[in-house]
Amino acid sequence: MESTVINIHQDLIDACRRGDRTAQYKIYKLYYKAMYNTCLRIVNDTGEAEDIMQESFLEAFRQLPNYTAEGTFGSWLKRIVVNRSLDFLRKTKFTLSIEEEQLDFPETDEPNREEEMILRVNDVKSAMLQLPDNYRIILSLFLFEGYDHEEISQILNISNQLSRTRYSRARQKLLEILKEKSKYTSYNYN
Repeated sequence: MESTVINIHQDLIDACRRGDRTAQYKIYKLYYKAMYNTCLRIVNDTGEAEDIMQESFLEAFRQLPNYTAEGTFGSWLKRIVVNRSLDFLRKTKFTLSIEEEQLDFPETDEPNREEEMILRVNDVKSAMLQLPDNYRIILSLFLFEGYDHEEISQILNISNQLSRTRYSRARQKLLEILKEKSKYTSYNYN
């Protein structure tokens, strides 16, 4: 049995196949934020993420005749973005640069839960920047992009077991970084 998905934007996809620039712009507007965020989590550079995202859309529009609707258009597009992002990392052997963030702690003795949550999210983002590429990529693909280990192993051309091992080690390293950070803050990550 063939598994075909009905896309809610099928009319736009069909128009894009015919080369309709207005439809391409509408598809871009629908997906660009999510695709940019996916790319940014992998390459960790805003300028490069923007460029890769743009190139990914161009490639998607060129490859649209090959889109078979076996999955959603968004998941097909995300696969292109992920692959282009990983290609960028492979070609450039991207070196991470960690920028220090200024975090303002509340001045009151009573913790504000919303501010504390924002601080924790910022800590996780900062900690992820400190991870080696292979750890950061695995965590991003699994936690943020929702890929399972079988899909990750196909994307990265590694074994399923290696995907699981790297994820486990990346998660452990991230927790170590966060625990170290928690020594200097009023909350911990246990």
